[in-house]
Amino acid sequence: MEYVIEMLNITKEFPGIKANDNVTLQVNKGEIHALLGENGAGKSTLMSILFGLYQPDKGVIKVNGNEVQIKNPNDANDLGIGMVHQHFKLVHNFTVAENIILGREETEKGLLKLNEAVEKIKNLSEKYQLRIDPNAYISDISVGMQQRVEILKMLFRDSDILIFDEPTAVLTPQEIEELMKIMKELVNEGKSIILITHKLNEIKKVADRCSVLRKGKYIGTVDVKDVSMEQMAEMMVGRKINFTVDKEKANPGKVIFSVKNLNLLSPDLNRFLLKDISFDVKKGEILCVAGIEGNGQSELVKAITGLIPHKSGKFYLNDQDITDKNIRNKTLAGIGHIPEDRHKYGLVLDYNLAENLIIQTYFSDELQSKGFLKFRSIYKHAKDLINRFDIRSGKGPYTKARSMSGGNQQKAIIAREIDREPDLLIAVQPTRGLDVGAIEYIHKELIKHRDSGKAVLLVSLELDEVMNLSDRIIVMYEGEIVADLDPDKTNENELGLYMAGSKRTTVRVKRGEIDE
Repeated sequence: MEYVIEMLNITKEFPGIKANDNVTLQVNKGEIHALLGENGAGKSTLMSILFGLYQPDKGVIKVNGNEVQIKNPNDANDLGIGMVHQHFKLVHNFTVAENIILGREETEKGLLKLNEAVEKIKNLSEKYQLRIDPNAYISDISVGMQQRVEILKMLFRDSDILIFDEPTAVLTPQEIEELMKIMKELVNEGKSIILITHKLNEIKKVADRCSVLRKGKYIGTVDVKDVSMEQMAEMMVGRKINFTVDKEKANPGKVIFSVKNLNLLSPDLNRFLLKDISFDVKKGEILCVAGIEGNGQSELVKAITGLIPHKSGKFYLNDQDITDKNIRNKTLAGIGHIPEDRHKYGLVLDYNLAENLIIQTYFSDELQSKGFLKFRSIYKHAKDLINRFDIRSGKGPYTKARSMSGGNQQKAIIAREIDREPDLLIAVQPTRGLDVGAIEYIHKELIKHRDSGKAVLLVSLELDEVMNLSDRIIVMYEGEIVADLDPDKTNENELGLYMAGSKRTTVRVKRGEIDE
C-alpha cells in the first residue's frame, strides 16, 4: 500500500536528549492519524522534521511514495505539507489576510495584489465554514479565531497534508467541537491530517488510527475504534492511569481568602469587566471558577494578584487586608499563582530552569547572602524540585526554559508555586496542554495542597476537570457571578447552561444564601 507520508527510522538528538529514537510513522491518504505521547515524548520534534524545521540525524522521509529532502518549511509547502503550530506563528499587528499571504505574496509592478488574495480567503472561509473577517487585525481576534487563520494559511497554500500540533490546548469546549467538524470536512475533501495530541477523548472522536511515542521511541499503531482510552493511555505512559480523581470529601475550615464587592472597568471605561464580585475561599477546599473564556475570569485573577488595577473592592487573606499590597508582598503574604499564559507570566524563557524555580524566593536567606546569590544552594534546590515533580529536560537545572516542552514548563511553574506552600494557591488552567499522566499528577498535587489545610482557587475551562476536582463551583458570565453550585448536586449540562448565560441565580454570598 502506498502511504501519503512515510517517516522511516527517524532519529534526532539534541544535547543531552534523544528526542526521536528510530521512529517510524506511516499515514494513509484521507485519514486523521493521531500522534499520541506524553509531554516531551518527541511528537512535536517528529512533526518539525516533517515540516522542515529540523533535519533528522538518520532516517528517510517519503511523500506519496517518493523519497524527499525537506530542508525548510518552503520545501514542505511545495510538497503540500502545512502545519498549525502549538504556539501560533502570527504577526499581531497584521490583518488576517496579510498573515495568510505572508511568504506567498503576489505582486504586480511592485504592488501587493491583496484584493485577489482577500477574495480567495473569503471563498475558503465560506467553503470550510471558518467564518473570519480577512481585514480584522490578529490583535483584535480571539485565540480560537487565530487558529482558524492558521488553518486558512495551510488551505491558501493548497496543502493536502495538514499537521495540527496540540490544536485544542487553548480552545473553549465549543471551539473544540467546531474544530472537529472542520477536520472531518477537510478529510472528506481528500486531505490527510496528522493530529498531535494527548487528549484521548478527542482521538476517539475524530481519529482513524493512532501512533504512540514514549520517551522518543515508537510504541505502536492502533485502529482507534478497536482500543479503549485506558489502553491508549497505558501505551502512552507505560502504566495504568486512573481517570477518576481520587479525593476524600472536603472538610472546609475557616475562611482563608475573601473578595468583597470587586469592580473593574474596561480600558476604554465604557463597561464593567467585573461587576460586584464577592466570594470566600475556605481552608481545605478547592473552589472552582467556571465559565467560557472571556467572561472575566482572567481579569479576576489579574486583579487579585495585582497584575492590573481595579476600580473598587477589597481582598482579605487570613483576615488581613491585602488590597493595596504590591505583587511581591501579596506573594509573601501567602498567595501562589499558576498563570494561564506560562510564557507571558509564568517563566523567563531565556533563564535556565534553576533560575526560573527561584523567581519568587531568590532574595531569601537560603539563596542569597549580602546580595550575592548562593549558586550551590540554588542548583541543589532545583535538583530537588526536578526529582519531586518529575520535570524532564535535556540538561537538568541548566536547561533553558525556552527549549523545554510545554508540559514540562508547566510542571516547573507548579513545582515553584506549590513548594512555597502558599495559603491560597490560584491555579489558572493548570493542566492546559498536559498529557493524562501529568494531569493525574497535577490533580493529586492540588488535592494534597487542599488536604494540608490550604485553599485552592481553580480557574478551568475543562468541564470534566471542574466537576471532578471542585468542592464548590462559582460560574462567571459577562463579568458577574451567576451561580454558586455544589458539584455533587449539579451536572455538566446544567453547568453549561449557566456558563452560556441561559440560566442564572442571584448569589448572596455575605449571608450564605442562594436565591433562584
